[in-house]
Amino acid sequence: MKKILATTLCVILAGGSLVLLAQSSGQKTLAASLNVTAFPAAGQNAQQQSQDEAACYQWAVQNTGIDPFDLQKKAAQQQQQTAQATQQAQAAGEGQGVKTAAKGAAGGALIGAIAGDAGTGAAVGAAVGAVGGRRKKKQAEAQAQQVEAQGQQAHQATAQQMTNFKKAFCACLEGKKYIAKY
Repeated sequence: MKKILATTLCVILAGGSLVLLAQSSGQKTLAASLNVTAFPAAGQNAQQQSQDEAACYQWAVQNTGIDPFDLQKKAAQQQQQTAQATQQAQAAGEGQGVKTAAKGAAGGALIGAIAGDAGTGAAVGAAVGAVGGRRKKKQAEAQAQQVEAQGQQAHQATAQQMTNFKKAFCACLEGKKYIAKY
């Protein structure tokens, strides 16, 4: 996929001559790689369509400020960061009840030993520690949900930017007598 994208970008810079080679070898056109269907309504040949698609791509990038190939890279990075942050937040909450119960029991036993009843102190300390551990676990789960929600918002923003780019790309193609749909 990266090779196709790199080839497509080279084609844009080279003025579209390599797109013909890509079309004859069965690779996607620039419009097809953007999930846009472009039909030449005025009988344009493949070379002309390749040149028009490259020109419309550049026009859409300039007018929207969005480069879909950069956007895809950023979206993949964001998705990876969201997954890592979610895993870290979930891992932070795992085993909190047991850990804090054990710490509470140790502290309670120490205080109970001083007061004369280590067993009761340990039991009370364990109960207090378990409650604290559950609270920490719930906080970690809430943080993980917040990270996931932020990731969803970023995904939606990326999808909206891509839609805006496709609208501009299609408008340009339609101005050049193509039927363009995304």
